[in-house]
Amino acid sequence: MGKPTGFKEYERKTEPYRDPAVRLVDFDEIYTEHDESHLQTQGARCMDCGVPFCQSNNGCPVYNLIPEWNDLVYNGRWRDALDRLHTTNNFPEFTGRVCPAPCEGACVLGITSPAVTIKNIEAAIIDRGFEEGWVTPRPTAESTGKSIAVIGSGPCGLAAAEQLNTAGHKVTVYERADRLGGLLMYGIPNMKLDKGIVERRIQLMRDAGVEFIVNADVGKDIDPAKLIADNDAVLLATGATLARDLPIPGRDAKGIHMAMEFLTANTKSLLDSGLEDGAYISAKDKNVIVIGGGDTGADCIGTSLRHGCKSLVNFELLPKPPAERAENNPWPLWPRIYRVDYAHAEAADVYGDDPRVYSIMSKEFLKDEDGNLTGVVTVNVDENIKEIPGTEKTWEADLIMLSLGFLQPEHYINESLGMDIDERGNFRATKQDYRTSVPKVYAAADCRRGQDLVVRAINEGREAAREIDRDLMGSTELP
Repeated sequence: MGKPTGFKEYERKTEPYRDPAVRLVDFDEIYTEHDESHLQTQGARCMDCGVPFCQSNNGCPVYNLIPEWNDLVYNGRWRDALDRLHTTNNFPEFTGRVCPAPCEGACVLGITSPAVTIKNIEAAIIDRGFEEGWVTPRPTAESTGKSIAVIGSGPCGLAAAEQLNTAGHKVTVYERADRLGGLLMYGIPNMKLDKGIVERRIQLMRDAGVEFIVNADVGKDIDPAKLIADNDAVLLATGATLARDLPIPGRDAKGIHMAMEFLTANTKSLLDSGLEDGAYISAKDKNVIVIGGGDTGADCIGTSLRHGCKSLVNFELLPKPPAERAENNPWPLWPRIYRVDYAHAEAADVYGDDPRVYSIMSKEFLKDEDGNLTGVVTVNVDENIKEIPGTEKTWEADLIMLSLGFLQPEHYINESLGMDIDERGNFRATKQDYRTSVPKVYAAADCRRGQDLVVRAINEGREAAREIDRDLMGSTELP
């Protein structure tokens, strides 16, 4: 808790983003500098609630010790707060930026008042930790003589690698892309998570003894059976990278792209050349439509605006969420309410209104005689996703991004190993032990459970590391 009466004395106030008109001219992070005195006041709002639901199954997936570090921040004990934060979360500099903060949705104060600004405080703790030089490579135990291969360098793979390394195992991380970080590197644009921050953490892991290999596509360039033979354990942390498509008439039109294709190419070009090489899908002077919402859809919006698109619309199949919780969405469940993300605010600043259009279904993509995209035909739908006759409309479009979520992992690794998959196409492994049907092979996070949050991937990476350590050593001290 913070100040016993703080929740009565202080109102919730989040740290602002940079002004939209300013931040839209670059790909720098959208965040402003931390005001530590302000955050101490916000920490004071943490109640002595008895049962901290922010740490429950409906709250923080890594079970952060939130009331403890809120109190420490309120009392100016930032170094101690950092120690508490790192106890449960390997990478708070990632979650403090990109996590949607289910902890705030489950905050007990949120029953009657706006929740504590947990996410802002978390980000400030870790950022100050780096500024002060408090964050150093994690010490490792005496070598166990065991070696482990981790396939994938996203949040799950990185978390598992760090945990296993601290336990004294030799860990090698294989990444098929040319840069490390997986989703953190190429799936999230730079204005939301600066890539220097990702690289900074990975360098700490290198310094602690973790080995990283890039341009290493296991299952294509590297035989997974050999990795199994050469190591004591293999962890699959490949993510759920098979995107959901929209197979309607005209899908072959030139100018329709998967969201990740658009975002990945932009970030790579930005890092390689500051976008000077032109090796990306440009939205400049184009009529852009993003089909599908969520974080990825918002990131497509924000990126298109920075390119200088001519117009922008975002199609949402579902109805507009309510401003407040519905009766069937009570606390402490995640509040399904109307939110304005950074990119929606940017679009409103440029075009005067929120770009989202709700309860709309795409029926056909239009193209010219050369196969170039010219538009899309839509129809409005009711709350049951039934088409409403007479609501057909044609929208002009030169560029469309499909942001419809992800179905499952790609299957070339499991197919080469004869590994079982579940009814949803994910690698079959239980949350109890993370073992697959292939001896010595484990699977965790999105490739095991389906698309989910970065923070849940970190948690499953930590848990899988614990179970691997237990299997190899007979017992474990990993949390």
